[in-house]
Amino acid sequence: MDVKQITKSRSLKILLLIVTVVLIVLMFPRGESIDSEVQVNSIWIKDDLIASQTFEILKDPIVVEKEKLAAANSVYPIFTKNVLTGKQVLEIFESNNEKLSEHLKLVNIYPDSIFNCNDIGLSSTSFMVFVNIQENDYGNRHSIEDVLSFCKSEIKRIYRRGYIDRSYPQIIKDTISVREGKFEVSHLKERYYDPEVLTSYLDQKIFNSFDRNVEIKKAVKEYITFILIPNILYSKQSTDEAKKIAADKVSGNLGIINENERIIAKHDRITTENKAKIDSYRIAKGSSLSTWDTVLQNLGKFMHISLLFLPLIIYLFLFRKNIFYDNLKLLLIAIIILFVSVSAFIVGQIEVDRSLELLILVPVASMLLTIVFDSRVGFYATVVAALMVAGIRGNDYILAVTNIVAGGLAAYTVRDIKNRNQIFHSFLYILLGYVLCILAFGFERFDSWTVMMVSTAYAASNALISPALTFGLIIFVEKIFGITTELTLFELTDFNSPLLKRLANDAPGTFAHSITIGSMVENAAIKINASSLLARVGAYYHDIGKTIKPAGFIENQLNNENIHDNLSPKESVNLIREHVLGGIELGKEFKLPREIIDFIPMHHGTMAVKYFLEKAKELYGEENVNESDYRYPGPKPITRETALLMLADACESAVRSMDDPTPEKIENYIKNLFKIRINDGQLDNSPLTFRDIHKIKESFINILVSQHHKRIRYPQQDELENKSDDN
Repeated sequence: MDVKQITKSRSLKILLLIVTVVLIVLMFPRGESIDSEVQVNSIWIKDDLIASQTFEILKDPIVVEKEKLAAANSVYPIFTKNVLTGKQVLEIFESNNEKLSEHLKLVNIYPDSIFNCNDIGLSSTSFMVFVNIQENDYGNRHSIEDVLSFCKSEIKRIYRRGYIDRSYPQIIKDTISVREGKFEVSHLKERYYDPEVLTSYLDQKIFNSFDRNVEIKKAVKEYITFILIPNILYSKQSTDEAKKIAADKVSGNLGIINENERIIAKHDRITTENKAKIDSYRIAKGSSLSTWDTVLQNLGKFMHISLLFLPLIIYLFLFRKNIFYDNLKLLLIAIIILFVSVSAFIVGQIEVDRSLELLILVPVASMLLTIVFDSRVGFYATVVAALMVAGIRGNDYILAVTNIVAGGLAAYTVRDIKNRNQIFHSFLYILLGYVLCILAFGFERFDSWTVMMVSTAYAASNALISPALTFGLIIFVEKIFGITTELTLFELTDFNSPLLKRLANDAPGTFAHSITIGSMVENAAIKINASSLLARVGAYYHDIGKTIKPAGFIENQLNNENIHDNLSPKESVNLIREHVLGGIELGKEFKLPREIIDFIPMHHGTMAVKYFLEKAKELYGEENVNESDYRYPGPKPITRETALLMLADACESAVRSMDDPTPEKIENYIKNLFKIRINDGQLDNSPLTFRDIHKIKESFINILVSQHHKRIRYPQQDELENKSDDN
């Protein structure tokens, strides 16, 4: 199967539709019995809703998460108290006392020796303080026994109160929970010593107990703090477990509705509580579905989405056959609708307030499809995409209307787009559409101004994002799908583009001819509902191949020397035909769109180069001339625009060569040129009708007659035409 067959394959069309529908089905809410999305402050207009089963009234997931977070944050940091720490520290203290006593005895025996007391936490300076105390250098007021008794007493006091391993600023709460065995009590954290408070306490206590003797104070503090270790330790694991338990205890429901109990009565206003009941009932019904019910529900979703696609498919089949029979273009439409559906699905997974739905990028689809195809395709697809999004969001009618309005305005703003910057003008129209819908439904539901302002902020974000995203995606769409948008065509009409500048400089006669034809085909295209822009751009570039050898064409021979006078008919024909193949190569080199390159060979089709064919017959005899050697390579025109160009090119060139172009002569000449091409089968592959040909003929006659009508000769015009002023 070649590329053309793949592009038009009916099987691939059906497969594409099925795959697209299935993918959207997968994005629909799962497990729920889809009925309709209800909004707070709207009115329940159906019959009383009676519960067919007992179910829990579920809280809003956002509320549940907030409550769980609050419950977790209410848990106090948990510390574990080691009751053995105080006893162990006192044992270490007694051991250090024995070592200190031994060191002091050795000082008496070896007074000039230097002793290392790091093992008991004393520097050499502090150790000498204890030596001086022993020798009564400070008087009889402080003995070694007094100092050690003081230290022991303070150690006991510290562990009776408790010593935590965190500083107060590190503990985010004022209260902590302290576990001791199976018991847990909560106290203010200031009840216990932290490292900073303990240091300050010892400084003050030692300062007051030893007559403000700095040396003794420092030595005693070193001796005590060396052995102190916290006995109340922070337990991150226990704290995290307690937070998890507290969060898990948060109930996910507000209560229970029993079977046969009324959920909401007809004509009641839907409050937040009623909405929670209705939503919970829908979920409960969905969760109780059997396998067969699930299959039927998914089948219903498949039919639902297929029916949404049906009007678009019918429209394309009846009025846009060029799209319907091109699977690549259908794939593009499917991808864009899937893109919007995915954005709706992602937004639905984010649990925030309801305004987030205004970030669904329906306007992107509207603008892309309008620019790539036309405004009607864009609007039809907008309606389909908006309904798809509403379905994914639980059949949200308000969202559907909002997206249709905003998307429709977005399509309107780019229907006659002239340049890429115009896309950004869409911001105001998209925002206007959203704001009008926000106000309309907000007033209807008695929404607060705060709620409507938040919704407007989301809508403004969408209005900003959509044009920028559209601008970026257009480039990829054009390159990947080989589609030429009107934006590209408008850019190609710029006379400063490289190829048109080259045509104007190297072949000015051809350039003037191309511009004239551009006006002719544009006017005629409008009358037959063809693409006037495509026809005009095709006319501008159809003869770019003449820039290769411009002197080979009469309109560029400014010195009245015709190079064909020195060539054989076959050589002349080959030179003329080269401008077709050369033009195609130039178009590819300068990356012209395929639709524009098609104008280069099709504007001549397979017509014969009549002048040189007749000349060859005169020189060599008719029987010795192969007519196919004197015909253009083709192909024949296959679109209305390329057929228009073929007719315009022949008419403009012929009328320009007339000696006395009266209106009667011009009209007869044009009619005969049309007849020749029709009889030669050049229009057989084009979709032009006889009605179209009649309109084209009238348009060309009017334009060419107006261009070549006789004008009043001015006084002394003969003298001015014939007199040469060499001075």
